[in-house]
Amino acid sequence: MSEVTAPRFRSVLDRFAAYKPGKVALSPEGRSFKLSSNESPHEPLPSVQKAITEAARNINRYPDNNATALIEAIAAEYRVPAEQVAVGCGSVGVAQMLLEAVAEPGAEIVYAWRSFEAYPLLVGLSGATSVQVPLRDEVHDLDAMADAITPETRLVFVCNPNNPTGTVVGRRELERFLDRVPADCLVVLDEAYREYVRDDNVPDGLTLLPGRPNLVVLRTFSKAYGLAGLRIGFLVAHPEVAGSIRKTYLPFSVNSIAQVAGVASLEAGDELRARVAATVAERDRVRDALLADGWTVPHTEANFVWLRLGDRTVEFSAACDAHGVSVRPFPGEGARVSIGSPEENDAFLTVAATYPHRT
Repeated sequence: MSEVTAPRFRSVLDRFAAYKPGKVALSPEGRSFKLSSNESPHEPLPSVQKAITEAARNINRYPDNNATALIEAIAAEYRVPAEQVAVGCGSVGVAQMLLEAVAEPGAEIVYAWRSFEAYPLLVGLSGATSVQVPLRDEVHDLDAMADAITPETRLVFVCNPNNPTGTVVGRRELERFLDRVPADCLVVLDEAYREYVRDDNVPDGLTLLPGRPNLVVLRTFSKAYGLAGLRIGFLVAHPEVAGSIRKTYLPFSVNSIAQVAGVASLEAGDELRARVAATVAERDRVRDALLADGWTVPHTEANFVWLRLGDRTVEFSAACDAHGVSVRPFPGEGARVSIGSPEENDAFLTVAATYPHRT
């Protein structure tokens, strides 16, 4: 009888921990203010809720694998041909589709660090090698990122606004960077927080697509559209690129309710923009209050603020937890704090005002 051994798994699994979503804290009084996941504080719009309810009657059927109505609605909203659009299970799912299309052992993927925490996990699972380029003053160092590109580089992520710092790069810097990237290397402009941008110097990535066949613009319905629980992401790229990425789509991974909710959300654009404007106003209020209280807070164009706390990060997160306020700590680096409702934001500001170690 042969010796019993443990199942064999890929060695890459030994080198990193699984993705950890934002936690929920509870104060001794039973209060809970979740500011750890960059979610919209608003429930779905009434018209979207109605569409979801009606779509639920048909969940015994498989969804449209081609997401035809959703792709057509996205194409109409952003005034691009439908053949330039691909959808997936959240922007993380679309990022994974991109890596499945280009990554393999020996390939390199370049991105800033710190940036979106899913990048190293997705790259590691793809078999490719991560090349992390440090931020400079909390902002993407695009010159250093361009210098890091080698013949083995298949893809570069540029998160704009950057998660978790909220900082941005402007049109001139971005165009200069794109001009330096080889034509056979994809540049993925991750614009998950695009709707919150108010700086006119920050370009809509879609305006950069003409004449740049290696550029991909990545968006999501999870943030401004408030559909985080339904997982819808999409990309816009040149037809050849979008077509190649669609080949990696996991069948039926954008479910039927998500597809209907996405279409309904696009039809409710005016209401959505009003909600986003309210979040932007709260973002500015929170940052101004922190600055007035002595904190150093980078200018943010997203729906969160970033506090560089270094080795005090865990302590600060625990202080927030004790008051029922959950933030997203990155031990040894800093804490990201989402913008919630005015009540949630006030609860956070109360903790920040009493915390004895400012940065």
